[in-house]
Amino acid sequence: MSILGTRVVRTEDPLFLTRGATYTDDLADDRLVGALHATFVRSTVAHGRLLSVDASAALEAPGVVAVVTAEDVADLVPIPPPFPFVNRAMTRPWLASDRVRFVGDPIAVVLTEERYQGEDAAEMVAVDVDPLPAVVGTAAAASDEVLLFPEAGTNVMASFGQPAPADFFDGCEVVVTQPMVNQRVAPVPLESRAAAAAWGEDGRVTVWCTNQGAQQARGQFGDWLKMDPDLIHLITPDVGGGFGAKIGADPEYALIAWLARHVGRPVRWAENRSENLIGMLHGRAQDQVVTIGGRRDGTIEAYSLVVDQDCGSYPRIGTVLPTLTMLMASGVYGFPRVHAQARALATTTTSIGAYRGAGRPEATSALERAVDLFAAEIGMDPAEVRRKNLLPAFSEPHTTPMGATYDNGDYTTALDRALDAAGYAELRAEQARRRERGDARQLGIGMSVYVEITGADNGAGTGEAASLEVHPDGTATVLTGTSPHGQGHATAWAMIASDQLGIPVERITVVHGDTDRVPQGGGTMGSRSLQQGGAAVHQAAGELVELARQRAAEKLEVDPEDLVVDLGLAGLAVRGTPGTGVTFAELAGDEQLLVQTHFTAAAPTFPFGAHVVVVEVDVESGKAEVARLIAVDDAGTILNPLLAEGQRHGGYAQGVAQALLEEVLYDEDGNPTTSTLADYPFISATELPSFELVEMATPTPMNALGAKGIGEAGTIGATPAVQNAVIDAVAHLGVRHIDMPTTPMRVFRAVQQAQGGN
Repeated sequence: MSILGTRVVRTEDPLFLTRGATYTDDLADDRLVGALHATFVRSTVAHGRLLSVDASAALEAPGVVAVVTAEDVADLVPIPPPFPFVNRAMTRPWLASDRVRFVGDPIAVVLTEERYQGEDAAEMVAVDVDPLPAVVGTAAAASDEVLLFPEAGTNVMASFGQPAPADFFDGCEVVVTQPMVNQRVAPVPLESRAAAAAWGEDGRVTVWCTNQGAQQARGQFGDWLKMDPDLIHLITPDVGGGFGAKIGADPEYALIAWLARHVGRPVRWAENRSENLIGMLHGRAQDQVVTIGGRRDGTIEAYSLVVDQDCGSYPRIGTVLPTLTMLMASGVYGFPRVHAQARALATTTTSIGAYRGAGRPEATSALERAVDLFAAEIGMDPAEVRRKNLLPAFSEPHTTPMGATYDNGDYTTALDRALDAAGYAELRAEQARRRERGDARQLGIGMSVYVEITGADNGAGTGEAASLEVHPDGTATVLTGTSPHGQGHATAWAMIASDQLGIPVERITVVHGDTDRVPQGGGTMGSRSLQQGGAAVHQAAGELVELARQRAAEKLEVDPEDLVVDLGLAGLAVRGTPGTGVTFAELAGDEQLLVQTHFTAAAPTFPFGAHVVVVEVDVESGKAEVARLIAVDDAGTILNPLLAEGQRHGGYAQGVAQALLEEVLYDEDGNPTTSTLADYPFISATELPSFELVEMATPTPMNALGAKGIGEAGTIGATPAVQNAVIDAVAHLGVRHIDMPTTPMRVFRAVQQAQGGN
């Protein structure tokens, strides 16, 4: 019986639950002897001319070794935009020199013997800024009245697509248009950003930092610092959550490496929570306009999505996210006409990066709200409108009007399973009873059907690296280019190797995140790990078996074709001859038994599913509570249900959080008003129900495991389902739309306005 598909408990957890993890900030002093502590001096003004930086008082403070300003880093080339389509004038300085562009913009770095000394000394650095008008929101950015980069002549970082033709909605009996906001959120990982660096006498630098892919981060270091990557040894310790915000490296990390060379001593840095909330990349931040048209019988004929992406102050991954939103604009539906266009805009706020789903949740939220708006306009049940327009089941690739080629899908079955599990008919009956009675607590039923793209980097042929070695003592080591931060790779990759070799999971060690040991790798993001990293391990195990077969055939003096894997032996045996064989460990004792491989998939995969959410809304206060969340998430073949369910649960929690309560806010002067966890709410167990998981699996042909991505699916499906449910609860009172987050105040105001109040 195969171990794959079984609920194997995470092998990582005993260490985490006893000794605890070793995060970047936990590195022992003996690895960083004599290290200085870095404290960033950050702008408290959103936008302004930087007139002067006076560090004289700070230099006299106890423990201060140096204060580094823009003048000191003048030899470093400003960081260029990360994509060729971004306005090339929008470069990022290492430390602000002539202008600050957001609250949190680094201006100087104080280096001290002890960490606590840095916080005191940083406050003594006198910064003189001549304020300029802030640019908050995409409308202000698009006006170009105030420019963040005057030399660029515009706040538009990049544009994608063209306006819809004038006759795009001609012939539609019903056309509905709705502006909506997919609000800015903060990732809030358990572990904030941290880095440490030390230079060796050989001219190489060792950098430790929290990230989602050591190899990618090393590449960025090399590009930014104009260094040969071979001179950079990057190590990723345990990582306390990433959610996309830790993809690659942050400029602060590279600056820590430069500072260590500058002062001739190791340097370490870890930000506090408030610094994290204003300095780390934020997510989402799209202003959208959806227009949907069709017939009164429920047939949707045309759909348009126009996006303004708030990218924050400097171009980061956020500038490319609208392209993913556009790619997935048509979702699970067979609309004959689909249009999408977008702009990426600079504002005087924290830069935008990838956040769990990265562009795909934004597409699904817009689309699923649009379908509900259309259903309400024609007076049809939203489930029936979806059934009428869903693509029929397909097992061969399907290309959408936006150019995405889906591997396979069965969206109607996913919706039907979710609705059946929810008891949809009875829920609607209970809703009708509450409405008829005029209850204070009204029932809302929301749904979403989604498809997303995962492993998309395979389209560029990057793939993933893996190596596998069996040792003479019967243990094995897997080296992987993926980088776990909670996903359970140590367990999953060991399961894959064990399934082909027979070596017990607990005797297989998985190594990641060290560029000296694993020079090549793609990292963990975009739900790519199992279908690329896991597939690479699977491929390596197969290649190791074949290598062992040739050696065993010579050792046993038999035909290689007569040898079969004996999992009980953890080796190879002669077919039909009990008691004859040789273990992999014995072969490793004769000669090193090692394979290195690289897996590249033919194309991305497209997981899909359907979510049904039931909420109760107190119409007198506006407070919404999620009572049930029923989810079908089809990610192809499931390797370990325990790990997959953990990923699903985490996604649902973050989806509910965005729909109900999370939002990063700035005032009109660009000051963040959610810079502490007292101001920025995120979800806890008390706001969540026990999730109801419905199983469905449609294996993909894109890898031998049949696996699609699962890490982001929960977020993509849950967010619009919760928002739709909240609006549905008060729709009978005349409410048409409520932007996220659907906070009590927003719901209360929507009800009051719908009923003619203020």
